[in-house]
Amino acid sequence: MKEAVDFSECEACACFAVRRAARAITQHYDRRLRPAGLRATQFTLLVVLARGEPVPLHRAAERLGLERTTLTRNLRPLLAKGFVRVDPGEDGRERLIAITPRGIAAVTAALPRWRQAQRSVARHLPRSALDALAAAARAAR
Repeated sequence: MKEAVDFSECEACACFAVRRAARAITQHYDRRLRPAGLRATQFTLLVVLARGEPVPLHRAAERLGLERTTLTRNLRPLLAKGFVRVDPGEDGRERLIAITPRGIAAVTAALPRWRQAQRSVARHLPRSALDALAAAARAAR
Protein backbone atom coordinates (compact mmCIF):
# COMPACT_ATOMS: atom_id res chain seq x y z
CA MET A 1 0.00 0.00 0.00
CA LYS A 2 1.27 3.41 -0.99
CA GLU A 3 1.85 5.93 1.79
CA ALA A 4 -0.22 9.09 1.60
CA VAL A 5 1.83 12.24 1.10
CA ASP A 6 0.66 15.39 2.82
CA PHE A 7 0.62 18.24 0.30
CA SER A 8 -1.23 20.72 2.53
CA GLU A 9 1.86 22.93 2.90
CA CYS A 10 1.71 23.52 -0.87
CA GLU A 11 -1.51 25.49 -0.47
CA ALA A 12 0.64 28.43 0.66
CA CYS A 13 2.90 28.24 -2.41
CA ALA A 14 4.42 31.66 -3.06
CA CYS A 15 4.92 30.88 -6.74
CA PHE A 16 1.27 29.98 -7.30
CA ALA A 17 0.03 32.98 -5.31
CA VAL A 18 2.19 35.46 -7.20
CA ARG A 19 1.35 33.94 -10.60
CA ARG A 20 -2.36 34.00 -9.83
CA ALA A 21 -2.16 37.61 -8.65
CA ALA A 22 -0.13 38.55 -11.74
CA ARG A 23 -2.76 37.02 -14.03
CA ALA A 24 -5.56 38.87 -12.24
CA ILE A 25 -3.72 42.20 -12.37
CA THR A 26 -2.75 41.70 -16.02
CA GLN A 27 -6.37 40.96 -16.91
CA HIS A 28 -7.43 44.14 -15.09
CA TYR A 29 -4.94 46.26 -17.08
CA ASP A 30 -5.93 44.49 -20.30
CA ARG A 31 -9.60 45.39 -19.74
CA ARG A 32 -8.70 49.04 -19.14
CA LEU A 33 -6.37 49.24 -22.15
CA ARG A 34 -8.57 47.28 -24.59
CA PRO A 35 -10.42 50.40 -25.89
CA ALA A 36 -7.00 51.88 -26.77
CA GLY A 37 -6.18 48.76 -28.80
CA LEU A 38 -3.33 47.60 -26.58
CA ARG A 39 -2.71 44.81 -24.11
CA ALA A 40 -0.80 45.43 -20.87
CA THR A 41 2.29 43.64 -22.23
CA GLN A 42 2.23 45.75 -25.38
CA PHE A 43 1.78 48.98 -23.42
CA THR A 44 4.75 48.13 -21.20
CA LEU A 45 6.95 47.31 -24.19
CA LEU A 46 6.02 50.57 -25.93
CA VAL A 47 6.76 52.54 -22.74
CA VAL A 48 10.22 50.94 -22.47
CA LEU A 49 10.94 51.80 -26.11
CA ALA A 50 9.52 55.33 -25.79
CA ARG A 51 11.91 56.11 -22.95
CA GLY A 52 15.12 55.55 -24.88
CA GLU A 53 17.04 54.87 -28.03
CA PRO A 54 16.60 51.75 -30.18
CA VAL A 55 17.52 48.78 -28.03
CA PRO A 56 18.87 45.34 -28.95
CA LEU A 57 16.22 42.63 -28.81
CA HIS A 58 18.04 40.70 -26.09
CA ARG A 59 18.41 43.80 -23.90
CA ALA A 60 14.71 44.65 -24.25
CA ALA A 61 13.82 41.07 -23.29
CA GLU A 62 16.11 41.34 -20.27
CA ARG A 63 14.62 44.67 -19.19
CA LEU A 64 11.09 43.28 -19.48
CA GLY A 65 11.93 39.98 -17.78
CA LEU A 66 10.96 37.99 -20.88
CA GLU A 67 12.51 35.22 -22.92
CA ARG A 68 13.62 36.43 -26.36
CA THR A 69 11.10 34.15 -28.04
CA THR A 70 8.28 35.61 -25.93
CA LEU A 71 9.37 39.14 -26.80
CA THR A 72 9.51 38.23 -30.49
CA ARG A 73 5.95 36.86 -30.28
CA ASN A 74 4.79 40.02 -28.44
CA LEU A 75 6.39 42.23 -31.09
CA ARG A 76 4.47 40.73 -34.03
CA PRO A 77 1.17 42.62 -33.52
CA LEU A 78 3.07 45.86 -32.78
CA LEU A 79 5.07 45.46 -35.99
CA ALA A 80 1.87 44.74 -37.93
CA LYS A 81 0.29 47.94 -36.61
CA GLY A 82 3.41 49.95 -37.39
CA PHE A 83 4.03 50.81 -33.71
CA VAL A 84 7.59 49.47 -33.69
CA ARG A 85 10.28 48.68 -36.19
CA VAL A 86 13.17 46.22 -36.07
CA ASP A 87 16.43 47.31 -37.66
CA PRO A 88 19.67 45.37 -38.14
CA GLY A 89 22.38 46.13 -35.61
CA GLU A 90 26.01 46.92 -36.37
CA ASP A 91 27.19 43.31 -36.62
CA GLY A 92 24.29 41.95 -38.68
CA ARG A 93 23.29 39.36 -36.07
CA GLU A 94 21.90 41.90 -33.64
CA ARG A 95 18.43 43.37 -34.14
CA LEU A 96 17.44 46.74 -32.71
CA ILE A 97 13.86 47.50 -31.69
CA ALA A 98 12.60 51.08 -31.94
CA ILE A 99 9.25 52.74 -31.41
CA THR A 100 7.76 54.60 -34.37
CA PRO A 101 5.86 57.90 -34.29
CA ARG A 102 2.69 55.82 -34.66
CA GLY A 103 3.72 53.79 -31.60
CA ILE A 104 4.37 56.98 -29.61
CA ALA A 105 0.88 58.19 -30.53
CA ALA A 106 -0.69 54.86 -29.49
CA VAL A 107 1.06 54.64 -26.13
CA THR A 108 0.35 58.32 -25.42
CA ALA A 109 -3.35 57.81 -26.18
CA ALA A 110 -3.41 54.74 -23.91
CA LEU A 111 -1.68 56.48 -20.99
CA PRO A 112 -4.87 57.85 -19.36
CA ARG A 113 -6.37 54.33 -19.39
CA TRP A 114 -3.19 52.91 -17.88
CA ARG A 115 -3.36 55.58 -15.16
CA GLN A 116 -6.94 54.50 -14.36
CA ALA A 117 -5.82 50.88 -14.03
CA GLN A 118 -2.84 51.92 -11.90
CA ARG A 119 -5.01 53.95 -9.51
CA SER A 120 -7.49 51.11 -9.26
CA VAL A 121 -4.80 48.57 -8.38
CA ALA A 122 -3.24 51.01 -5.90
CA ARG A 123 -6.56 51.21 -4.05
CA HIS A 124 -6.36 47.46 -3.42
CA LEU A 125 -2.63 47.00 -2.91
CA PRO A 126 -0.67 49.24 -0.57
CA ARG A 127 2.40 50.97 -1.99
CA SER A 128 4.59 48.85 0.27
CA ALA A 129 3.24 45.68 -1.39
CA LEU A 130 3.93 47.06 -4.88
CA ASP A 131 7.43 48.10 -3.81
CA ALA A 132 8.08 44.64 -2.33
CA LEU A 133 6.96 42.98 -5.58
CA ALA A 134 9.23 45.25 -7.63
CA ALA A 135 12.15 44.50 -5.29
CA ALA A 136 11.50 40.75 -5.53
CA ALA A 137 11.44 40.97 -9.34
CA ARG A 138 14.76 42.85 -9.37
CA ALA A 139 16.33 40.35 -6.97
CA ALA A 140 15.18 37.38 -9.06
CA ARG A 141 17.16 38.50 -12.11
